[in-house]
Amino acid sequence: MEINKDNLEKVFEKQDAPKVSKEQEIGHHQGALSTLVNERNELFKMIQNVEMVMQAHIKRLEELGVKIQAQEQKK
Repeated sequence: MEINKDNLEKVFEKQDAPKVSKEQEIGHHQGALSTLVNERNELFKMIQNVEMVMQAHIKRLEELGVKIQAQEQKK
């Protein structure tokens, strides 16, 4: 998904939408950023947990004599 940062202000300028004060728009964006920061932090915690479990499996496989090769990341 691509977000055009230059068009964010146009969301509040639609003709059929009610006029929003500058303070309301600021509050909206601040609230959105607060929510997104919290979501990002939770996602980071999930990634850390997944990595920890993966490392435990890798360690055990190596103990069992299985050689692990790093996989190339796909983009």
